[in-house]
Amino acid sequence: MLDFEAKVISREVSELLWEMEKTVSTAESCTGGRIAEAIIAVPGASKYFKGGIISYVDEIKESLLGVDPQVLEDQTAVCEEVAREMVVGACKALNTDYAISATGFAGPTGGTKEIPVGTIWLACGNADRIATVKVEEDHGRDINLAIATNKAMQLFLEYLKAENFEKTELEG
Repeated sequence: MLDFEAKVISREVSELLWEMEKTVSTAESCTGGRIAEAIIAVPGASKYFKGGIISYVDEIKESLLGVDPQVLEDQTAVCEEVAREMVVGACKALNTDYAISATGFAGPTGGTKEIPVGTIWLACGNADRIATVKVEEDHGRDINLAIATNKAMQLFLEYLKAENFEKTELEG
């Protein structure tokens, strides 16, 4: 069940994508489809949401999203670079203008001393411009995932507003 804030953000994202006539896809690891769920909570999402890839394991990040195996080996899947490559890969694989990605350790296990549980990298955008944010607090698995989903949608909303503003400025 999406909370009220998530629904408000989804509706704003929906209105901007309709207005801009752009499409979005998702590439999710730890969030397991929750970002896609937030997007389709708004009726009419099929106009701009094409689909998502849940790449829970590195093999899928590499084969479907084109994430560099060397980056996965050197930095693990939980890093900014992987989140960025997931965005680019989803745009390409699903032929969308934009994508939103998430990769991290939701818990209760999986973290390391360097990358503790609750560390989740979020990214959105396309090959030309990507915005990222790191979530770092551990509030338990369910809350970590809810926070990451909301933050991802908020990040994308801010990204779209900036894109739309630039477009309006250029046309004006």
